[in-house]
Amino acid sequence: MALKLPIFMDSQSTTPVDPRVLEAMIPYFTHKFGHPASRNHPFGWEAEAAVDRARGAVAGLIGARDPKELVFTSGGTESINLALKGVAEMYREKGNHIVTTIIEQRAGLDVCKRLERQGLEVTYVPVGADGLVDPETLRAALTDKTILISVMLANNEIGTVQDAAAIGKLAKEKGIVFHTDATQAVGKVPVDVEAMGIDLLSCTSHMLYGPKGVGALYVRRKNPRVRLAPMIDGGGHERGMRSGTVPVPLTVGFAAAAEICREVMPEESRRLAGLGDRLRDAFLSKIDEAYLNGHPERRLPHNLNISFAYVEGESVLMGLNKEVALSSGSACTSATLEPSYVISALGVDSELAHSSIRFGLHRFSTEEEVDFVGRRTVEVVTRLREMSPLYELAKEGVDLKTIKW
Repeated sequence: MALKLPIFMDSQSTTPVDPRVLEAMIPYFTHKFGHPASRNHPFGWEAEAAVDRARGAVAGLIGARDPKELVFTSGGTESINLALKGVAEMYREKGNHIVTTIIEQRAGLDVCKRLERQGLEVTYVPVGADGLVDPETLRAALTDKTILISVMLANNEIGTVQDAAAIGKLAKEKGIVFHTDATQAVGKVPVDVEAMGIDLLSCTSHMLYGPKGVGALYVRRKNPRVRLAPMIDGGGHERGMRSGTVPVPLTVGFAAAAEICREVMPEESRRLAGLGDRLRDAFLSKIDEAYLNGHPERRLPHNLNISFAYVEGESVLMGLNKEVALSSGSACTSATLEPSYVISALGVDSELAHSSIRFGLHRFSTEEEVDFVGRRTVEVVTRLREMSPLYELAKEGVDLKTIKW
């Protein structure tokens, strides 16, 4: 069967809706259209029951004990905003200090910058060359005014998966709320808020083959009970934490996606890891000075981030963009020409950071697609290097750092 072009390999930005998810959603757009807060007639009862089932399905995927700990939002960005701003306001009498990492996605970093402008103090801890944050580095950053530790579970660019359990243990020891941005991790790798000691967890539907426009924030109710100041007022929906009509069809889709992920995750992860290894080997076996970014083992199975020295990442994308959908960084920052701040945080120099490409596999990726992308990427990188005087000088043994331009 002929390949259908272009091939989608940007699954860290979004994922296609699984047909089974769409099928589950359709009735709630048509004859099951009630408002879940309308509790005096069957239409409302039916909608409320669907939302309750959805809450339970998402709770089950992340190991939450009580479905009521899930607050539905419009997506991951809102969930992160509600977590960070909600804690900052609710716990301001206890302290004004937040600890996070320098490789959080923009939704987290930009909220922290806003909170700093409002008078809070934020410490941005570094990560190692593999993208992992050392829990002892976090410990050293804590003060008696620290009210929140926020560390993303899996990075959206390099795929490194953090040791959430160690961070959760530290947070519990110090009596500090622990939030994790798990938008990339949920549905892809096992997540257990109880075992990991997570108090707040942000996730979103469209990253696990569900619809766009709906996400969730897990808010722990016991040991400790976490309280949040709401960002949106009016109506008291979602236990007062997020007012607004809950989009029933979207929550139903979120639930269906969560249930499918919970069922297929072990097998799917193995398959995607195998495809990722196949793609990586296609690059590293045929392109010299190609480097894997992020931890080689503690990583998302579908993520591959490679730096191709002596070429511009944007040039590689331009050479492939009619055939393959890729990114040189996160969807939140790909409009800029700056090198990825995540890659730079690993200690990679600016030139190499500019050469990084992110490959994202997904549920419907095939071996044929992987082989095509591998072959075409090698061709494009080889052609660009043939036009590069820097690559030619480097191959002649010239130390480019000693050249005065």
